[in-house]
Amino acid sequence: MKIALITDAWQPQVNGVVTTLVELVREVTERGHTVQVIHPGLFKTRPCPGYAGIDLVVRPAKRLAHYLDALQPDAIHIATEGPLGWAARAYCLKRKLAFTTAFHTKFPEILNSALKIPLSWGYALFKRFHKPSSGVLVPTQGVLAMLEQRGFANLRGWTHGVDLSLFPFHPEVFELPQWRDLPRPVSLFVGRVSYEKNIEAFLQLDIPGTKVVCGVGPLEASLKAKYPSALWLGVLPRPELAKVYAAADVFVMSSKSETFGLVMLEAMACGTPVAGFPVDGPLEIFGERDHTAKGGSLEHDLLLAWQRAQTVPRHVARERAMQFSWSQAGSQFLGHLVPAQGRGELPA
Repeated sequence: MKIALITDAWQPQVNGVVTTLVELVREVTERGHTVQVIHPGLFKTRPCPGYAGIDLVVRPAKRLAHYLDALQPDAIHIATEGPLGWAARAYCLKRKLAFTTAFHTKFPEILNSALKIPLSWGYALFKRFHKPSSGVLVPTQGVLAMLEQRGFANLRGWTHGVDLSLFPFHPEVFELPQWRDLPRPVSLFVGRVSYEKNIEAFLQLDIPGTKVVCGVGPLEASLKAKYPSALWLGVLPRPELAKVYAAADVFVMSSKSETFGLVMLEAMACGTPVAGFPVDGPLEIFGERDHTAKGGSLEHDLLLAWQRAQTVPRHVARERAMQFSWSQAGSQFLGHLVPAQGRGELPA
């Protein structure tokens, strides 16, 4: 089967959406399918205002049509709601082609935090974007329920996974030589240093030890100046990141707007328990209401979650992470695809 995957988020960007799509392409390709990724690197781009590190394509319609006309895909998946996503949507509607979409990120919340754009405006725009989709792939039941309440239709559950070999289990906290003199416990944040990550909730915690931040983003310079005692690592290669996860005593997920939270799974795979808020993504990863038995602690009080997470055995965190796989995510994705021509069945 030939699959066209159109996305505004792709390498060299570093975020959960890119990780998800890279792993998805690997998984689907290993099953014998052909995936053509149509991404910003194929087009003229300009920096996204107010969001360093993200480039947006400029006038992609003509070149996008060239790629899709040449591929003649059996299935079309539009992964993001950016300029490329809107251009792909217009292409499909003009030619009466069926397609699927995905809701990866709560961009209305980001726009509200960064630019004070009302949530109702953002969700109205996104509902319009996804309305003609034959299936909107959503990573958690909490987000699915929220979108249903806002009038979205054709929603489909689509879990994510973790690479257990890339993020191996360490029964004891891993000893990084360069961290030998750091005061313990080490509390770790990994992710975009941006508005939606609520990172100051982590940086403001009155806790002993050392706070470590791994990531870059539009708030990085101001937060580094405001919190110089934290250790700021920037972006690391994923094998090095795995060591950092394993070397932390607790992973702190400060965001309240995560649709999933792959970094939580990566930390838990290494054995590091997670402290976070009981919101959509973390709730999906931890399972039902017995949060402390599933790899960490979720509390409305982040300090309390931090305290309780450190009592969770490392093997428990690993066992919960093992319940998520990219193989399962790939199977669900393929099952949700629809024939672009809107009839018949997709090739095996």
